[in-house]
Amino acid sequence: MDLTELRAAIDEVDGELLTLLHRRAEISRMVGAAKKDEGGPVFRPEREQEVVERLLRINRESRGEGLPDEHIARIWREIFSSSRALQRPLRAAFLGPEGTFSHMAALECLGHSISAAPCENFDAVFRAVSEGTCDLGLVPLENSLHGSIGQCIDLFAEYDVHVVGEHYSRIRLCLMSRESGLSAVRRVYSHPQPFGQSRGWLRAHLPGAALMPEESTAAAALRVRDEAGSAAIGHPGLASMLGLDVLADSLEDSTSNWTRFAVIAPGREARSPRAEPGTALKTSLLFTVAHRPGTLAAVLNILSGAGINLSELESRPMRGSIGEYVFFLDAVCDLLRPEHVETLEKLRECCQSLRVLGVYPHETPRSRG
Repeated sequence: MDLTELRAAIDEVDGELLTLLHRRAEISRMVGAAKKDEGGPVFRPEREQEVVERLLRINRESRGEGLPDEHIARIWREIFSSSRALQRPLRAAFLGPEGTFSHMAALECLGHSISAAPCENFDAVFRAVSEGTCDLGLVPLENSLHGSIGQCIDLFAEYDVHVVGEHYSRIRLCLMSRESGLSAVRRVYSHPQPFGQSRGWLRAHLPGAALMPEESTAAAALRVRDEAGSAAIGHPGLASMLGLDVLADSLEDSTSNWTRFAVIAPGREARSPRAEPGTALKTSLLFTVAHRPGTLAAVLNILSGAGINLSELESRPMRGSIGEYVFFLDAVCDLLRPEHVETLEKLRECCQSLRVLGVYPHETPRSRG
């Protein structure tokens, strides 16, 4: 086949794909109507994960030279996003302005068909979800280099929200500017955290440039768009969003820089996902114990005795009480399933207070496409 014939074949396949996508959209609308009748959520990450994993198994078994796994995962994330929007448009809150790493993570996790709702701070994200002005929110919980984001963990105690999913976002940094080369850059703007994450690159390539902190990477990029002799450090997607040139990519000193985000929804009541058997799930807990020796160990012994693995345990100062702490814990299981009723009851008896923040699919940084 010559090039003209190959292009004609692609056009034919594209038409078939479009017909199938229309058919899928029609079925998706019917699914949305059924969810509405049942009162179920539009966003079901466990179902989306099951679909992607099934497609990846088919892809690997075919042993052909088709699409890489990560491409399939990205394509279907956008298909899911479109399907959700057809069922009911979802408004998603995140730390703004648009173009921040939180915004980019929201697009990675929920797709480009969401209605974006940038917020001025994390408190506003939690408030928007708790009050129902937003259907979902995306908030960072921890970074692989800088540890936990304590402010977000604290806000779970103040607002009626629960966790319905998690998302790991790889932190990639680029240098963006209206200038054509590094030699013209005299000032670099960014949030203080990216400065710390790219210290080695800056020292090697722009040792004489002044580092100017901004409240966000998006604010930094907006500044350099209209300022000669300057550049900003931020997400590569931010550069394309604002029409800036990328002078250098992969500025981060560590390639294993990931941020874990939680997807939150309105209401305090957490539920077991309707996941297929064998789906890896995680339960997040917020609890307090009496301030005396052995109380925290008792909680851990209960979980250990039940054969439950932990992926995180974080202590946070209790607001208004010196020397008292609230604990945030992730257990790698669904603690709301019937087989864990006794374990959960023992935990409630052992703790002064205990709240199940959510049960959701368990991911790892490398599981993201």
